[in-house]
Amino acid sequence: MTENSTTANFVQALPVYRANAISVVNGANLGDAMSFATELDLDDTYELHAISALERLSVTTARGGVLSVADESQLGRAGNAVHLDSCLTMMSANGATSEMLILVEVDGLGDVDAVYVMPLAQLTPRTEYTLVGIDTQGQRAKFAEVACVSFSRGTHITTASGAQKKVEDLQAGDMILTRDDGAQKLLWVGSSTVRAVGDFAPICIRADALHNSADLTVSPDNRLFIYQRSDALGAGRHEVLIRARHLVNGDTIVQRDGGFVDYYQLLFDDHQIIYAEGIACETLLVDPRTRPALPRDLATQLSQTLPEHARRAHFDFEVGEALLEHPDAAAVLRRASTR
Repeated sequence: MTENSTTANFVQALPVYRANAISVVNGANLGDAMSFATELDLDDTYELHAISALERLSVTTARGGVLSVADESQLGRAGNAVHLDSCLTMMSANGATSEMLILVEVDGLGDVDAVYVMPLAQLTPRTEYTLVGIDTQGQRAKFAEVACVSFSRGTHITTASGAQKKVEDLQAGDMILTRDDGAQKLLWVGSSTVRAVGDFAPICIRADALHNSADLTVSPDNRLFIYQRSDALGAGRHEVLIRARHLVNGDTIVQRDGGFVDYYQLLFDDHQIIYAEGIACETLLVDPRTRPALPRDLATQLSQTLPEHARRAHFDFEVGEALLEHPDAAAVLRRASTR
């Protein structure tokens, strides 16, 4: 299989600022908007404008693994390439550091159409941030952390024997129960600690919200597999995949903002649906977005034998946010679903 093989195209909505929302208030580039790495100077001080708001840049993976603007994106021109330019480290007056990714949209002629800033921690308007680091090597790994689906520390995973095991205690070689393929060997367990802030804060599905046995905390874009006895959502099918972030209702399903979260990623030879706290959830999907999060030797191995996870039937089951615009979609699904 090659990078140009037929695979499912996944759309990821990225929370970004337009580059002109952040500009230099002190330094060599006074008055200039945020830009790509070659135009930046260390020690310049930036501020986020008071009226600025995060917008959605939706991207998908084009041929050759290049990100491109998705058809439904609020920003950009559909089909334009989006390049991960750099990861910047900013320092506030109190010495706290935060990171942001710089994304550059390029048209078909190779000209820059737009520059976007994707903060990995919440930015406060009218607060000074000094540029103290410019990384043009590790930006793909940082982006991969955002793209990876993850389970929080303490999550119980159903093993092939039926026993429940905490995700942090799992090891490569453990046999895990999967929905589609029965017992499957775990290929790799990854871990990372990230800031639980803003759009990247984890989603907590409280016990019994979806017939789960205990609280389940996952990354926002982790997709849950739900079987409805009746098609309560109007999806045209009983089986649906739903991103955790689209079920937040402020009560039984909430986004936990603040502090840090320990995340674990589970990788199999194929993309799988497993059981976490009794809820069917997806595992790590290997594609050009997530591969940089893997250890180098494993990434090299996969690039030769498994460039992208094979297309699975359940990829067709994902429903968009529009179908979830119920007063409480989680309650609708709970009533419609079976244990």
